Amino acid sequence: MRTEIVYEDRDILICHKPPGLATQSARVGQPDAVSELKNYLGGAYLGIIHRLDQPVEGLLVFAKNKKAAGALCRQLEEGTWNKQYFALVYGRPPKKSGELADYLCKEGNMARVVPEGTPGAKKAVLQYRMRAVPDAAGCKPPGEETQTGGRPVCLDIHIDTGRFHQIRCQLAHAGMPILGDFKYGTARSLEESRRLGIFQTALCAWRISLQHPATGKTISCEICPDWIKQ
Repeated sequence: MRTEIVYEDRDILICHKPPGLATQSARVGQPDAVSELKNYLGGAYLGIIHRLDQPVEGLLVFAKNKKAAGALCRQLEEGTWNKQYFALVYGRPPKKSGELADYLCKEGNMARVVPEGTPGAKKAVLQYRMRAVPDAAGCKPPGEETQTGGRPVCLDIHIDTGRFHQIRCQLAHAGMPILGDFKYGTARSLEESRRLGIFQTALCAWRISLQHPATGKTISCEICPDWIKQ
């Protein structure tokens, strides 16, 4: 099983989805995280609470019963989860920390930044903070980035909204495409990705915190992205 279970109890299951594996695929015979976990659980109930893009790795939360699913979905809708992402980007932000606020429209299998008031547009907001590239040993960034020395710029990102391809689209629009992102990258960012040996979208949902649906206690999980281990 490519999916790695990070936390599990009678109500919830949190796993690390690797890059390239779909959360749930509509194609018969194509492996996905949901199928792997259902096989692991022997066909027992598995509630899908949220998803990650196929090229993106990171933490996914599932419910193991309907009551837990309802509670987790409410938390997600109310915005009480804390989800943080690491992204290696081409280019530097204008400030060490800041906010990006855009209006996005989904067009086919891509998102596009559009003017406010565009039919179908939804507001997307994220906060970023420039960090030193995390260390694989502990994966926690030691502090704010002061200089890159030729290394990629790492952003620690928190999203206020969960729009389709939000982080990838907003960063690309801001002139900071994610390394290894063949959908939203530029010729220069992809050239740099090849030079650095980055052949997967360098975006990872590395940390998640939520309220346990049964006990009310805070559950927090962290992982280290595969592209840092490499």
